[in-house]
Amino acid sequence: MKRSILSLILASMALASVASANAGVETYDIDPVHTWVGFSIAHFFTKVPGYFSAVKGTIVVDREHLEASTVEAVIEVASITTNTKMRDDDLRSTNFFAAAKFPAMTFKSNSWKSTGGDAYDVTGVLSMKNVPKVVVLKVKALGFGPGLNGAAISGWEARITLDRRDFDITADQGMIGNQVEVVINVEADLRKGTPSKP
Repeated sequence: MKRSILSLILASMALASVASANAGVETYDIDPVHTWVGFSIAHFFTKVPGYFSAVKGTIVVDREHLEASTVEAVIEVASITTNTKMRDDDLRSTNFFAAAKFPAMTFKSNSWKSTGGDAYDVTGVLSMKNVPKVVVLKVKALGFGPGLNGAAISGWEARITLDRRDFDITADQGMIGNQVEVVINVEADLRKGTPSKP
């Protein structure tokens, strides 16, 4: 009898500990309408901009311990846009991204490290053309609060420079640069059913 009571007490304490640990966790879904994955790359001497228009994913945060956060994102390769159809078609082709064979690129974080203020180094695995590579995003938390109709949202910015050759994208050497500057602006909506912190 005493052992059963002790077991119940320990189980209750364990459940309370888990509940307490998860009390501050919020799950946000990336809003594709208000999220922009932009890039620029040199064409001879000038930089040409573009962006991917289709992105989805999830950010899980505890605002009091942002270093414990996680993020996962999926970008549809065929959504690449540079406002020139011929160039966009070429980028989707096997010359570059091979979008038909590799329709998505993904990112999944492994760790967040504070670099001061609202800035973080977010380390994770970026997979493009089925080539996984560990990268570090320079992320800034832009804010948390009410958005449209009072719904809770969060805002984020991330920057990174990638070498396209790391992902087996090597066409047009000498004409197109290899360093790709990427800027990501994310608005994410608090998932329904997730308690919001004040």
